[in-house]
Amino acid sequence: MYIKNKVAQLIPSFFAALFTDVKSMRVFRFAFGVTLACGLAYGINWPLAFLMPVFTALLLAMPLPKPSVRASLHNMVSTLQAFALGLVFSLFFLQYPLAYLLMLALVLFHLYYYVNRGGSFWFTLMAMISILLLPMMANSNEGLAISFSAGFVYSSWLTIALIWLAHFIFPDPSFTQFPIKPKYNKAYSKVAAKLALKSTLVTFPIAAVFITYGLSDYILVMIFSAIFILKPDLSEGKEAGKNSLLSTLLGGVFAWFFYWLIVAVPQFHFYLMLLLVTTLFFGRNIFSGSNMSKYYSSGFIALLVIVNSAMAADANFNAILIQRILLISGAIVYIVCALKVIERYLFKAS
Repeated sequence: MYIKNKVAQLIPSFFAALFTDVKSMRVFRFAFGVTLACGLAYGINWPLAFLMPVFTALLLAMPLPKPSVRASLHNMVSTLQAFALGLVFSLFFLQYPLAYLLMLALVLFHLYYYVNRGGSFWFTLMAMISILLLPMMANSNEGLAISFSAGFVYSSWLTIALIWLAHFIFPDPSFTQFPIKPKYNKAYSKVAAKLALKSTLVTFPIAAVFITYGLSDYILVMIFSAIFILKPDLSEGKEAGKNSLLSTLLGGVFAWFFYWLIVAVPQFHFYLMLLLVTTLFFGRNIFSGSNMSKYYSSGFIALLVIVNSAMAADANFNAILIQRILLISGAIVYIVCALKVIERYLFKAS
């Protein structure tokens, strides 16, 4: 009886301590948000539903407080603006190849210039994806580009609502503030212009070739190259590529076990239970503060993407994993070689 009473006294204090710990709350929030996102996405299965768990995992893996209403609305509008820009490219400029290539170079330069002056990273990322992906789709079917844009925007908006719900159920124990980011510089910046020119010279050739010849099978090389080169420093580009490659390998190992477990037990409730356990494990490592935490964050995104791709009809899991590793490696090799050539021959004196 004494032991029973002692345990009964310890349980409330244990949970009280657990829910006042910032790291624990972030782990629970991550696990709850991602599991719910996957449950809704695969339970309802609207077009591009798989993007919602990816966006949710990406945002909840960041040690950030609940976004303000203004910031949430701003991100929603930014996503809409970014894909409107991509649709303008796809539906109007694509039919005039020379004009399209000229506008592509100008827009890439302005996006890189914008982000290097302290502009919104979210808008830059969304715009970069839209102007590179949508023309590839519009080359084969304009309706596909429009439906992709609608599904992308819809999934991103639902993600923002889910982030709010996750923060409401698992709030931070104490007030936390967003890190202060550098103020956007509206004046001309020579340094930002130089960085933007470097990034454009790396991204534009591969984008022009891929979009012109419709090389959709290798589109990830183009997307990764454009993202890795946001900061056109050779060491930073190599570091971003290396981190992405290591994260893919880590996520791939866990994805292999995850995939074959859901193949062995093809039940939706088992999938959600397995996902909950997996997110708790990854969340604990993401918020551990160790040197490996950054790999677990990106590794979980890789797990989601690989498992989602492997669930398609006639998909081969091993082939998907190997292809993703090869594509990321190709992007790393390209940006390293391109930056070395540009810095040696065009920016030697600077």
